[in-house]
Amino acid sequence: MDVVTFGETMLRLSPPGHERVEAADRMDVRVAGAESNVAVTAGRLGAETAWLSKLPASPLGRKVAATLRAQGTTPEVTWTDRDDLRQGLYFLEQGGEPRGTTVHYDRQDAAVTTATADELAPAFVERAGYLHTSGITPALSETLAATTADLLELAQETGTTATLDVNYRRGLWSHEEARDTLEALFPDVDVLFVAERDARGVLDRTGDADAIARGLADEFAFGTVVLTRGEAGALAVRNATTVTQPVFETETHDPIGTGDAFVGGYLAARVDGGDVEDALAWGAATAALKRTIPGDVALVTRADVESVLADEHSGIDR
Repeated sequence: MDVVTFGETMLRLSPPGHERVEAADRMDVRVAGAESNVAVTAGRLGAETAWLSKLPASPLGRKVAATLRAQGTTPEVTWTDRDDLRQGLYFLEQGGEPRGTTVHYDRQDAAVTTATADELAPAFVERAGYLHTSGITPALSETLAATTADLLELAQETGTTATLDVNYRRGLWSHEEARDTLEALFPDVDVLFVAERDARGVLDRTGDADAIARGLADEFAFGTVVLTRGEAGALAVRNATTVTQPVFETETHDPIGTGDAFVGGYLAARVDGGDVEDALAWGAATAALKRTIPGDVALVTRADVESVLADEHSGIDR
């Protein structure tokens, strides 16, 4: 197994167009979760991937698993039939300025919040090249914070490269709570992905982008730090060397999941033998493609990404 991810996946319900949830009489239903997004993307780009989680043994839980399998990853799921545990949902209202896009979560008592490392097929982690999770997962419950720590520790013990995307969500916890929890996990993390805004706001870092990435790498002994910078592109520090990558021009239809697409593209390139420079380019190209696709998942192919990269190198105006 090349890449195993661990985290919550929800169902996303969206009214058509820019309608409000309260006025909608129908909604689109999609499967959405940071870690499963990464697994699907990397899988579609050639990596062998699996997603570890816990779901209710219900039609909604089965929909999540079936959709992820159809999209290109193996859902390695612990099922529960407890009546008090359910499938998490979120509602997305697309809106232009000044209203903006709004998310309404309905994830209380989701089955995944009770998942322990022992019930999540740890053998998948032991055999994987990479284990990926995000800062969303330990924010969801004390149990998941402990489970995340256990799986990252297992990855270190078995030689699996552990990657973590800070992926801060202000509705889940404060900057201080996130910083304390995540920094306790960092010793077992090999590759850190973090948006520059989160490095500054959550991890309390100062200086320019290069100084932030180098400071994190030095303090926590990360093998690689990848700093995503929005329109400014991305930057990575590995072995005291800095590599930069600009964004690719794109027409945005749905920005949700862009960061997950970047990570999925990055990991797929590394699995395929690419260096950090290659991986940043694949991540940026995959992220640009995701913004043209409705839903949270980058339903792309290797040919799609290679086309973006080839056009950029040839100077073609897309």
